[in-house]
Amino acid sequence: MKKILLVDDHKIVRDGLKNLINLESDIEVAGEASSGVEALTLIRQFDYDVVVLDISMPDKNGIDTLHDLKHIAPDLPVLVLSGYAEEQYALNLMRSGCHGYLSKNADSDEIIKAIKKIASGKKYISAELAELMTSELSHPSDKQLHEMLSEREFQVFFKLASGLSPTEIADQLNISIKTVSTYRARIMEKMCLKTNADLTYYAIKHALLD
Repeated sequence: MKKILLVDDHKIVRDGLKNLINLESDIEVAGEASSGVEALTLIRQFDYDVVVLDISMPDKNGIDTLHDLKHIAPDLPVLVLSGYAEEQYALNLMRSGCHGYLSKNADSDEIIKAIKKIASGKKYISAELAELMTSELSHPSDKQLHEMLSEREFQVFFKLASGLSPTEIADQLNISIKTVSTYRARIMEKMCLKTNADLTYYAIKHALLD
């Protein structure tokens, strides 16, 4: 029996997933968390086979949670199940170490299929993600600007676009303000932008922020 940790700040979503998963004979929900901080605490205390992780959460978003999780439990596979479509986050998060990415609009059968495949030690590539990956290989110049950022740069980009100050970002990521400034400069250069307002506008235009 494979043990699943559900991480989503909406109880109704967790309940729906739990009911769906518990219909299966070989997987079960062994833990639930409503925030990234709570999820990391549970992962330090208990063993799980798969984490099903949302992106938009209070306390610590899914991007930061995935980054920290990979340091705490590098071999623990993660399925990102998000309200954001694949083209918005999937490639960045697959590069950051998740084993699969699905939109919450996916059919229940596909969600179960993805969880089981990831629990078996494999990655799950949806049809939408496969198309994105093929496009990236065939036309690398067509990549969106945020897809060219490294994992850490993407973290900082997301926080800057969300309106956090360099001091707040430094505190959250446990890095110096000078390092935040260095990342910001790289992000601006790669994305050909000049101000934080430009970053926020870009994020909203590409539906990366609620």
